[in-house]
Amino acid sequence: MTEGTASSTNIPASYSARVDRSGRIVIPAELRERLHVRPGDELVLQEIAGTISIKSYDQVIADAQAFFRASAPADVSLVDELLADRRAEAEREAAEDAKSRG
Repeated sequence: MTEGTASSTNIPASYSARVDRSGRIVIPAELRERLHVRPGDELVLQEIAGTISIKSYDQVIADAQAFFRASAPADVSLVDELLADRRAEAEREAAEDAKSRG
């Protein structure tokens, strides 16, 4: 049952669901459709400050990426740094191989 809907005041929509005897809840259809939750999808449940957070695995991955993206300096390409490190390592390995052969 929908308790309210999102409005231009940025108040999130809120929904009501009952827990059955087996501990199951039904996510309202409107919410499932908006969030693209399909039958058989696995969801991640977390207790956060006394509330239950339910997220898709895609959202958990997006959250982790955002966390690490915020940790990286804006003017540094981590990909470029990784490639440079790998090239330097490959050069060291090649030099060691040449040294051990001759």
